[in-house]
Amino acid sequence: MVVWTIANQKGGVGKTTSTVTLGALLAQRGERVLLIDTDPHASLTYYFGIDAEELENSVYDIFIRGKGITKEEIMQSLCPSGMDNLDILPSSMALATLDRSLGDKGGMGLILKKALAKIADEYDYVLIDCPPVIGVLMVNAMAACDRILIPVQTEFLALKGLDRMLATMQLMHSPSQPGYLFTIVPTMYDKRTKASLEAYKELKSKYGELVWSAVIPIDTKMRDASLNQTPPPVFAPKSRGVFAYNTLLTYLLQLNAESAHE
Repeated sequence: MVVWTIANQKGGVGKTTSTVTLGALLAQRGERVLLIDTDPHASLTYYFGIDAEELENSVYDIFIRGKGITKEEIMQSLCPSGMDNLDILPSSMALATLDRSLGDKGGMGLILKKALAKIADEYDYVLIDCPPVIGVLMVNAMAACDRILIPVQTEFLALKGLDRMLATMQLMHSPSQPGYLFTIVPTMYDKRTKASLEAYKELKSKYGELVWSAVIPIDTKMRDASLNQTPPPVFAPKSRGVFAYNTLLTYLLQLNAESAHE
């Protein structure tokens, strides 16, 4: 089971869109995919027409139950996405209380990783959508993953947010462990604007090979898909945004294969 965490401390950079689109593309390729919403705002959950406040179970239960949770209880918390091969582990507003209730307890950073180990034979890929804040949720999402995907809007304020994100990642990983594997994904690129061109140039100059060599363009079809509560690869399979995410997915799968051989 391969786990990708989609994270950035800056909001509005395309985290949820990236999670949904990559997950749906994997599902279309026949992979068994689980999307996990760890953001109390529940954007990913609502994307699929699931009302987070009407649910009996959510990802919150995994954190509250901790290591005592069973595989059956985890599976009972899942919701169908409406797509074959794609399930959702929904969010809950109650997640916003976790830092206060669990933040000072030891061993809280590996809860999600241990829970995923219990359902590892059920899925080929897990994608985790993170909140834009540092805390128990982001720490867990990073500890559980094989690679972090960092969507970065191609504008200069977002570049400042990226600097903070990378500094945070450096602080969060244990000195005895290798650093996180991560890929920076330029998003919302508009080739008509000087701001996008300059921001992308700065990204490549500063971070080089850590930046995916292509971009996710601005595409109104992505927003329309969200309004329709349908993953972009289903709603607009021939759109340029979906084409770009397909290219990104192929690149990420290649990185996976290379990592597996090392």
